[in-house]
Amino acid sequence: MATKKVEILVAPKPAHFVGDGFRVHNFIPSDAHLDMKRMDPFIMLDYNSKFNFTPTEKPRGVGVHPHRGFETVTIAYQGKVEHHDSSGGGGIIDQGDVQWMTAASGVLHKEFHETEWAKKGGIFQMVQLWINLPAKDKMSKPKYQAISNSQMQNVDLEENGFVEIIAGEFNGKKGPAFTFSPVNLMNAKLKKGGKVEFNFPANFNTAALVIEGNILINGAEKVATDHFALFENEGETFTIEATEESVVLILSGKPLSEPIAPHGPFVMNTREEIVQAFADFNNGKFGVLED
Repeated sequence: MATKKVEILVAPKPAHFVGDGFRVHNFIPSDAHLDMKRMDPFIMLDYNSKFNFTPTEKPRGVGVHPHRGFETVTIAYQGKVEHHDSSGGGGIIDQGDVQWMTAASGVLHKEFHETEWAKKGGIFQMVQLWINLPAKDKMSKPKYQAISNSQMQNVDLEENGFVEIIAGEFNGKKGPAFTFSPVNLMNAKLKKGGKVEFNFPANFNTAALVIEGNILINGAEKVATDHFALFENEGETFTIEATEESVVLILSGKPLSEPIAPHGPFVMNTREEIVQAFADFNNGKFGVLED
């Protein structure tokens, strides 16, 4: 099989706050190389790199806001998040866990640092990813998947480390997340000198975000902590080698190849559907959630 080469390496842009609880670098969309169409079905990636939050009695976060037409995936590397939505979903995302919320036809949502964690403060590190839904599923019923770290499938790489599968498949093992289209999402947790090979279809939009450490891709491309590598849509296989103990988020998905009409918290296929989303939200059709 042909090698899948790196197309571009992207340094983290200056961080900005979402609410008062999430200090993020935005990688998707960030420029012409990483717009929603190029990264389809991954339409947003915010990365809260390591940040020390001071103790507080009032948890920091984001108040009630709507979503329609896509899924939000929150991966907790350090810290804890408490969240609730108007469909009855909610809970605590602990370190190592994943919250996979299918907003679909529409929910109200809020997310804050977990109360006891907020009182102590500490290092907070998270990824939030938005995954687009196929047109046929955009108005389906909202659902929620609470994926604990213990539910994830691990592929042991022996002296090299292991791969933790959230969604999709690696070396014959499948992650626990249900997806509406082919999506692979996993963490490569590698020891110094550890090496692993990935294989995804050439047309899948594929990228890697270095959460910890430093890596070499295909033995040549150096990628530092908090940097993002976008792969070409040619070739199927690539290798990652850790030059020090590293954690790398791997994402690869089949493009939906459908029109994308985004506006704020709504991502639909047409402008008319966006107008309808605002009308439905203003008419209370997304349910009720106390701030």
